Amino acid sequence: MTKTLAAAGLSILLTLPAAKSFANNDLPDLGTAAVNTFSLEKEMIYGDAYMRVIRSSAPLLNDPVLSQYLTELGNKLVANATGVKTPFYFFLLRNDEINAFAFFGGHVGVHTGLFLNADTESELASVLAHEITHVTQRHLARSLEAQQKAGPATIAGLLGAILLTIAAPQAGMAALATTQALATQSKINYTRQHEKEADRIGMQILVDAGFDPEAAADFFGKIASRYRFTTKPPQMLLTHPLPESRISEARTRATQYPHRYVPDSLNYHLARARVQVRFSSYSEEAALNLFEKQLSRHSYAIESAALYGKALALFRLKRFEESEAIIDKLLARDDNNLFYLDTKTDLLAERKDFQSAITLLEAKRKLKPTSQVINANLANVYIEADESPKAIPLLEDMVFLDRQNPLPYQLMTQAYRKDGNKALEHFATAETLALAADYKGAVDQLNFAYRYTKDDALQLARIEARIRQFKDAEKALDELK
Repeated sequence: MTKTLAAAGLSILLTLPAAKSFANNDLPDLGTAAVNTFSLEKEMIYGDAYMRVIRSSAPLLNDPVLSQYLTELGNKLVANATGVKTPFYFFLLRNDEINAFAFFGGHVGVHTGLFLNADTESELASVLAHEITHVTQRHLARSLEAQQKAGPATIAGLLGAILLTIAAPQAGMAALATTQALATQSKINYTRQHEKEADRIGMQILVDAGFDPEAAADFFGKIASRYRFTTKPPQMLLTHPLPESRISEARTRATQYPHRYVPDSLNYHLARARVQVRFSSYSEEAALNLFEKQLSRHSYAIESAALYGKALALFRLKRFEESEAIIDKLLARDDNNLFYLDTKTDLLAERKDFQSAITLLEAKRKLKPTSQVINANLANVYIEADESPKAIPLLEDMVFLDRQNPLPYQLMTQAYRKDGNKALEHFATAETLALAADYKGAVDQLNFAYRYTKDDALQLARIEARIRQFKDAEKALDELK
């Protein structure tokens, strides 16, 4: 039976806000006038465009467990912020450097190196609260407005270099040096006043969200001390300088709040262990040794997190039975923990016990129907078990809840390939490429989808419409650069 795009749930992708804005040529002129009227709508357009380019060039981490953890932590902080005018989108980059950055449209990027260096969830939350404040106070737009007296070409150069600077300061500086103003990093970095404002308001967000107010000063002090005499400071210190005055102000500000005991967060330490084992420079043996030492010396923050880290390391070493024995023990303590469920699913899939994995995840999905961890795992298991059609509704739900996430599109491509539906396979691939600003590749994929679509006028019309949208988006992106 022929499936239409509507039946496959992909028609919703044809009305993405960002694509619609691009198609209507809503991008601002890159001149002084545009900066003077840098509206929230324009911030959203720029943010979407920059995010697509980042996906094409940066080592983004599409790990559902870590992504869901970071999003939930970020949303907890945003819920306690004032002046929130845009949605927020938190994402991870696989990079051992200590860094976090925020840019237009509520996008907040976090390097995995933060997990390696923050000892507590409050320390990580303090960095996120600071970046959230940069967004709510519109510091980036205000920095651009401060340049309004510069020539249009200079402003265009500054806008075009923002992406490079927030994601890779050294590369961004090289780009900035080519503008007519020969701009220095301070031209688009947040001013000292902005940093102070982000520290002050960020601290309030941190406290209101229930975290330790001393965490900001603790983390700042630790980083400043560690890199005081180094010739190559981490990226975070390039974009967020830490003079002693800033650290002392953070400590003074923290004393204005009542002392608060904040217990260690299990999920934070599980996330940290996951980063250490799977997404850092640790080798399999080194990761296993790290957690075995913690367990033997009782030097862990939380025992369950150390056991989880050991189980992940054993999995990497293909010692699956030992890994599963630990995970089963942890599940007996907390059978709804997504970190444990994710690894249990991996273990069941490794021995091709797909039915047990499906039974487990279907039961958990009834409790957490919107969890991207459960839905992604369940969809993946269905695909591996040659039950691809059952994966599609799960992936449609993921797309509906997060249209910026490339993972469900990637899994859709696999599902349609296994199901032999070449038209929708190419359509899903096109959406993945478009999320990474590869509009030429996306149009090529849609042309393939068109060729494989037969006797379905509605489906053909939708493909044609999407091709037009991608072509318009490509032109708009070229103008933005």
